[in-house]
Amino acid sequence: MTRRRPARTRLPSPPGDLAIGIMGGSFDPPHSGHAHVLETARRAAGLDRVWVLVSPGNPLKKTQTALVDRLTAARRRLGSHTTFVSDLETRLGTRYTIHVLRRLKKLAPRARFVWIMGADNLRDFHRWKNWREIAALVPIIVIARPGANPKAGLSRFARQFAAHRLPPSAARTLAAHNAPAWVYISAPLDPASSTELRAKMHGTVVLPV
Repeated sequence: MTRRRPARTRLPSPPGDLAIGIMGGSFDPPHSGHAHVLETARRAAGLDRVWVLVSPGNPLKKTQTALVDRLTAARRRLGSHTTFVSDLETRLGTRYTIHVLRRLKKLAPRARFVWIMGADNLRDFHRWKNWREIAALVPIIVIARPGANPKAGLSRFARQFAAHRLPPSAARTLAAHNAPAWVYISAPLDPASSTELRAKMHGTVVLPV
């Protein structure tokens, strides 16, 4: 009996020798703040493509909405001719960022990946699984978010990788840098928050932190 070859994993777009930004998250729901972070990162780092990976579940957050609904909403809100929204994590069977990045580096060895995050996520980056390895695997571009800027600058990641921080002017060539390397971009802020939007949807109150 002839064994079937395992199906090749279909990536969000052809990777080639391109600078590709990756942003993962629950996107529950996707909003203008996400769009702002993605577009700011794309322009600042001169990215050829951006892949938005909608997670089946965030280990650090409670996801209230089904994946299919979050995926559909993210495609409508964030997708474009350069931004591709995908359920790749589900199809790869990965749960953590480090695992999906390891797989992507093998699946697309010529691509130059850059991890995109808002400064609000940088505060808790040290809680991510194998966060130091993530920083050593791909360059990171951090986009300012309302209320997060001072704390992001004092985050455990920012302190530990202070020697690898590049000036904003280096963002354009970030994809060509060997990791660890990261850039903080202070851009006009968009106040939208998934937490606040979910609170409005469910009629709850969000207390300031």
